[in-house]
Amino acid sequence: MEFFGKTLSGPFTIPSGIVTTATPIIQYIFDHMPEVGVVTTKSIGLQPRAGNREPVYSQYAPGCFVNAVGLTNPGAHASRDALAALKVPADRFLLTSIFGGSLEEFVAVAKILAPVSDGLELNLSCPHAKGYGMAMGQDPELVRDITAAVKAVVDIPVIPKLTPNAPNIAVIAEAAIAGGADGLCAINTVGPGYTAAHGHPVLSNGVGGMSGKGILPIGLKCVREIAAVANCPIIGCGGVSSADDVRAYFGAGASVVGVGSALTGLTTEEIGTYFRTLSGDLERGTNRAEAQIRYDIDMQFRPVTLVANTRVCADIALLAFDRKLNIQAGEFVFLWIPGLGEKPFSALTDDPFTLAVIDVGSFTHALMDLPPGSQAYVRGPHGIPVAPPEDANIIAVAGGTGLAAVYQIARDFGNAEVFVGARSAERLYYLEECRRIAEVHVATDDGSAGYHGVVTELLRERLQAMSPAEREKLVFYNCGPAPMVHAANAVQREFCQPGQIFSSIDYLTKCGVGICGACATPDGRRLCVDGPFLCVGIAIIRVRSCSPHANR
Repeated sequence: MEFFGKTLSGPFTIPSGIVTTATPIIQYIFDHMPEVGVVTTKSIGLQPRAGNREPVYSQYAPGCFVNAVGLTNPGAHASRDALAALKVPADRFLLTSIFGGSLEEFVAVAKILAPVSDGLELNLSCPHAKGYGMAMGQDPELVRDITAAVKAVVDIPVIPKLTPNAPNIAVIAEAAIAGGADGLCAINTVGPGYTAAHGHPVLSNGVGGMSGKGILPIGLKCVREIAAVANCPIIGCGGVSSADDVRAYFGAGASVVGVGSALTGLTTEEIGTYFRTLSGDLERGTNRAEAQIRYDIDMQFRPVTLVANTRVCADIALLAFDRKLNIQAGEFVFLWIPGLGEKPFSALTDDPFTLAVIDVGSFTHALMDLPPGSQAYVRGPHGIPVAPPEDANIIAVAGGTGLAAVYQIARDFGNAEVFVGARSAERLYYLEECRRIAEVHVATDDGSAGYHGVVTELLRERLQAMSPAEREKLVFYNCGPAPMVHAANAVQREFCQPGQIFSSIDYLTKCGVGICGACATPDGRRLCVDGPFLCVGIAIIRVRSCSPHANR
């Protein structure tokens, strides 16, 4: 199909703020998913914006969500540099979403990003960020003026994204066209809406934009009303999950159709399969793609009560709760404390549910002194459980609180050796428990316990002592700070094949179900749904994980 001078490889897009929020993910989709002919970035503003604290994404029914990410972005200048590095195929369209708190900000951002974009989407519709988006998009005069001002300074298509939260979206569409809009996008999320759990608002922002299957009738109505007054390309989105939904949007007047919240919980490979199936449905008149949507995603919070808070050292503590948690080795959970936020953790043990916490930010700082009897809430598990071959010998390498991500692997699969590194003896924990289920090797930087030196040198000595036949049966699971994981990977590759190595670096994740893209890896995968342990034979080693350090 033709779209502003390009012949697109496919009729789909992923709406702004969903999945394609980091350039490695965008590049992966360019390289592997031709069905997505238009790739839309996250909304980018003039200055960096941290956005809201977690929780930022809440499920209120299967396939139905509320989000308040808060327009998180690195700012226009950093985004320009990142987007400039993309290799955009000739049959794809890079649509850069921008926002501003004033007409002047929109113009400034447009000038910076237009040179690295095929088109600009004007976010005039975000319903949960005060002073932005919907606050402007409900005023026809302001929509016209912003559109005209941006059009005056760029020579690429300008596509305002309209809000459904207006008395008459056709009037807003006419105003955008009067301002010179080349196309229109509708709709953004509906609302704002509110979700609660155990008597507390779930989203840290209190309210958020509603998306997913429940808003399909609103999106279709809006696109139909826009098409009646606007003779231009329309990107239709909101509630799409099936080929029948896509056909309905085309029938309402859309030229390109966006699929967003329906991708919740899907791995990167599954997203590719979904779009291929969706495209095939359109060709064959079938409706099979929706069967691949994860309507079984569980984002409900379950109460847990803190039983013991044991301080290991000044900045590490073990938190034991009052019940068993159904979590498999390699998976992770989110711990939520209303009013404070939520963060992802690997469970040190499942019975009783125990966390290893290191003080790296406001959330974990509060956990360090959380008194027994305190109520918290858990959602999950999320991620993909590890699955070593039956005859494998496991070597787990942990630094910092990375032990929490590998202890259960060694315990549940056996035939394991655990290498634990720390700066000093006072920072070691859970060693006796490890020795009951595995052979344990300890290294400390200062020599106060075990090997005097870094754990990766101790690992090298062990691998050197093995025969080639022994090394062929090894599977490695590395977790800890990035320098340690990189070093462990380098040592392991001296003796073994990349396909034997699985790594998870302590970092940040936000939604935990693959939507926000915060945990993007350099090769375009997302740790929360594709990991947290990734095989380095497939991925670049610098990955981000959802293990206990991920509490910033």
